Amino acid sequence: MVLEPDIEAVAEQRDTLPEASDVYDHDETPHVTDLFDVAFIRAHTEFESFDEMVAASPSDAASADELERVRHGEWDEFVAETTDFKNEKALVMAARDHWVAKRLDLT
Repeated sequence: MVLEPDIEAVAEQRDTLPEASDVYDHDETPHVTDLFDVAFIRAHTEFESFDEMVAASPSDAASADELERVRHGEWDEFVAETTDFKNEKALVMAARDHWVAKRLDLT
């Protein structure tokens, strides 16, 4: 199952792509809610927002701003039960690909 467009295939169909510096500032880290935006969360989870997902998780975190409270591996079962992904790593990688595709206007 393909969850996001194949970025490389879509990019090959374009005559031009923006320069990396036009879509990403190396001195600025994207906020977690930019990666897990409403469109991504609604399409791939049973939640309406990332904050709602975090609050429903088995961790002590109540919002995206408290993600540092989530221990490594704590979300794997939760993610498998409530999203289209088998574990936290798959969720994060798909969110990253979604963010990159948006930045490159490939969606």
